[in-house]
Amino acid sequence: MRGIMRVPFIKMHGLGNDFVVLDSRNQPLPPVDARKAAALADRRTGIGCDQLVLMENSAIADFRMRIFNPDGSEVGACGNASRAVALLYGQACTIETGGGVIEAQLADAGIAVNMGLPRFDWDIIPLAYAMDTLSMPVGWEELENPVAVNVGNPHVVFFVSDTDAVELDRLGPVIENDPLFPERVNVNVATVTDRGAMRLRVWERGAGLTRACGTGACASAIAAMRRGLVDRSVAVTLPGGTLTIAWGEDGTITMTGPATESFRGDFEWDALA
Repeated sequence: MRGIMRVPFIKMHGLGNDFVVLDSRNQPLPPVDARKAAALADRRTGIGCDQLVLMENSAIADFRMRIFNPDGSEVGACGNASRAVALLYGQACTIETGGGVIEAQLADAGIAVNMGLPRFDWDIIPLAYAMDTLSMPVGWEELENPVAVNVGNPHVVFFVSDTDAVELDRLGPVIENDPLFPERVNVNVATVTDRGAMRLRVWERGAGLTRACGTGACASAIAAMRRGLVDRSVAVTLPGGTLTIAWGEDGTITMTGPATESFRGDFEWDALA
């Protein structure tokens, strides 16, 4: 009779964007597929989280991070999860992700993560066809002329007078699944309050409304900087809290903010499927 496999997990969050972290660097795990990821993320029958995060060994960085949404889809980048795994690592580190290798350091304000270079080419976002990504000639009801940015995953950013007035729970999934975005897209609505601050809400691809989205904060800050609305360092306040986003002279984005370990536990691997 095969023994029961119990797997340890760590529950973490960054500004309320919560994760179940599985560390397979020293304890190999069976393959994680979309069904397993969705089962673990389910808040009623699983552990519950916005994203499942796997820490794995890497040949090109200190470790590899893989990220799964609650619908089972795998994504290339997650800023809040990057800070969480860097906190677990406990020192400066490089992290291999689906969007490239990123760097993280412990900072006074939490964890500072170098998210790499933003991309603006329409075919890298990607979009279904060529257009100006700084002011896209498209709209969905009152949300018009967004900026498109790829920061390891695809984002569109709409600048509005009041983020709270937008029915993002209704328009978010419509835009996310529009044929214009062949890999779907994260939807951001941002309000600039002064040269150094902005407010943001995010509909996250494959996850829905979220209290915080690190890559969304990066994408929205870069979009505002490209349009000349804010300075090269800006505080981005989301429903869960504030991140500081800086766009360096070398072109890379640095995101700084907190990460928190909530609790630890274990579960029976075959019980969640």
